[in-house]
Amino acid sequence: MANPNRKKVVSVIGNKKIEKGGVRYRLAYEIGKALVDNGYRVQSGGLLGVMEAVMEGAHASKNYKEGDTIALVPSYDTETANQYADIVIPTGLDMMRNALVANADAVVGVGGGAGTLCEYAFAWSLKRLIIAFENSGGWSEKLAGTRMDDTVRYEDIPEDCVYAVQTADEAIAILNDKIDEYVSRHAGIKR
Repeated sequence: MANPNRKKVVSVIGNKKIEKGGVRYRLAYEIGKALVDNGYRVQSGGLLGVMEAVMEGAHASKNYKEGDTIALVPSYDTETANQYADIVIPTGLDMMRNALVANADAVVGVGGGAGTLCEYAFAWSLKRLIIAFENSGGWSEKLAGTRMDDTVRYEDIPEDCVYAVQTADEAIAILNDKIDEYVSRHAGIKR
């Protein structure tokens, strides 16, 4: 039985290189802060770009506590994690660690290239709640408001899709409303 007191973990995915003052940085920072403000933990691939901005935002929250940011780094080297990562898990899985990043309670995307697309696909297959900033370019903008394929992931959620948002407040509203509906866990590929 699940622990009702456990904080939900939300992975934030996106570009590994972003401009410090740009829209992707701002969106990642704002969603990181909003997640911790609202009682969530933040998870990412733990490197730079969106991954660092979201964790920096998490640290800026008035509710921040040590352990609120989790980095799943691709190497065995914990020193590759950004300075805002509290818990660093050295997966040694290189890009295959994207499946671990995607298997959080929910996934939020900001921009993104091929690695982010991979994480979206894993999150969809793993039946996670997925939210994308439609104003951030990259794969997030392309996938926002769409279904990734024809799979019926949840019979009781007919509107299931990659939910489109433009602000951190919109993302938090969807998380708070829907995260407890997306509880099924992938049990392996079946015939």
